[in-house]
Amino acid sequence: MLDNIRVVLSHTTHPGNIGAAARAMKTMGLRRLYLINPRHYPDPQAEAMAAGADDVLRDAVLCNSIDEALQGVVFTVAMTARLRDISIEVKTPREAMPLLLQQAATQPVALLFGTEMSGLTNEEMGKAQVLVNIPAHPEFSSLNIAAAVQVMAYELVVAAQDYRPSVPEINPAPHEQVEGFFVQMEKTLFEIGFLTTQNPARLMQRLRRLYARARLEQEEINILRGILSVATEYNARLRARYQRENTKGTLEDV
Repeated sequence: MLDNIRVVLSHTTHPGNIGAAARAMKTMGLRRLYLINPRHYPDPQAEAMAAGADDVLRDAVLCNSIDEALQGVVFTVAMTARLRDISIEVKTPREAMPLLLQQAATQPVALLFGTEMSGLTNEEMGKAQVLVNIPAHPEFSSLNIAAAVQVMAYELVVAAQDYRPSVPEINPAPHEQVEGFFVQMEKTLFEIGFLTTQNPARLMQRLRRLYARARLEQEEINILRGILSVATEYNARLRARYQRENTKGTLEDV
């Protein structure tokens, strides 16, 4: 199960945090580290802070985008230090880790951590199915990235000790198929006039949250994309008919 779990660090600024996170991972049996555009890597500070987890650093996968890091992943848990204006389900580590393990038994999953100063962006959080907030003192609630990785890795091991294999209730589609659906949806909503230029990103973010709760399967995505295709074709026919009628009317006037 643990081999299917990716720890994804997005835009890490301090290389020492990468090394410390690698060490935290290895102490709990996690080995799959993905780095999205780290500011400094490879770096001697990362190697020094790894303190024996050099193999985790050596095998780390460097990615240019979050979509690249999440390719093939069917379930993503994103970390957040503050509760924002969001409707994605927010859980504690102990609530979320059994869900992650259930999917990790058969398919790749990810733990997603943001940059040190500001955490994950809203766009990055929109790629996740569940958010996790580590309970901390409200006056000083921001954990160091490596410390957060250690907490989550520990909770994974605790959950794994009590884990009993079972057939997952659903077989969710991988990240890239879900993203393809959202790209087609946004394009279609623009074409049919539902999306306007007035803050379309916020509406798409809410639609992402809606479907994150639904946990779409591949067959369901195929159905939804088929509906979008028919809507696009129907809209194109209506536009063509409108243009023909207007052209005919203009010629008759002449």
